[in-house]
Amino acid sequence: MGWLRRVAGDLRKRRNIDAHALTVVAVLYALVSLFSDRLDDDFRWAVLLSGLGLLIYRSLPDETPEMAEGVLYDRSVYDTVPAASLFAGVRDVRVFAPSAVNLLSAQTCEILRNSVLRRENGRVRIVILDPREEESVRQASRQLDESVEFPVQRLPAALETTMERLRLMSRWKTPGAFDYRLLSYSPGFSLVLLDPDTPAGRVIVEIHGFHNLSTSSRMHLELTRGRDERWYGYWVEQFDHIWNAARHDVPPVPVLPADAAEAGERTLQNPAPGVRRT
Repeated sequence: MGWLRRVAGDLRKRRNIDAHALTVVAVLYALVSLFSDRLDDDFRWAVLLSGLGLLIYRSLPDETPEMAEGVLYDRSVYDTVPAASLFAGVRDVRVFAPSAVNLLSAQTCEILRNSVLRRENGRVRIVILDPREEESVRQASRQLDESVEFPVQRLPAALETTMERLRLMSRWKTPGAFDYRLLSYSPGFSLVLLDPDTPAGRVIVEIHGFHNLSTSSRMHLELTRGRDERWYGYWVEQFDHIWNAARHDVPPVPVLPADAAEAGERTLQNPAPGVRRT
């Protein structure tokens, strides 16, 4: 029952206590009124005026609006959340980020392998910027590196690190499915989707902005299906469009050392006995 979960959540976070208390009094008063007409008139007026006063108070605008609880953050809020708890019980992870180097640390990759990818119906999909799109990488680097007052890494090097990690992960033999793709340009945001097709899904949106003190100071939106249905669906569709527009990776052909190449040429010129040259 949704209203019970809401009441329990409010009581746990100590919010809307006045409204819930007055609601209980009003409901009890209504139940007693069904069986008795001897209630004191002063008590009746007290309940009525209390409810009216609370309604008027809640209609007043907040002169000092604060950050919307549970919606708006910066990246620092996730520093206090263990990565293992972020993916606990999750079966579908979708990520888009220009390099995703901060998210895809060695520790996080291991957590994904031991949680999401350990399940037969688990799936991880990741999209990053295509390092072969040199102009797009330069433009994204201007926004993500040069516009930060205290940078700690550069996009081209971060992309190289992530590409190696993604190629290694794609060779893992796991019950769950892993796939990654490359996008031709950076649209100015990052996405992390956790079980987006379920009622308990979460969508985390990072807005890159134009200028930041550091990468951790960028604005984050955390959306849920029940609370933010319209924009939740919007960002899920954004990832779908990104995934469909991105291309599959074509790993480079390894270059053989000169001596190995010469040995191969000699083998072609002088095949082993019994091997017919074609």
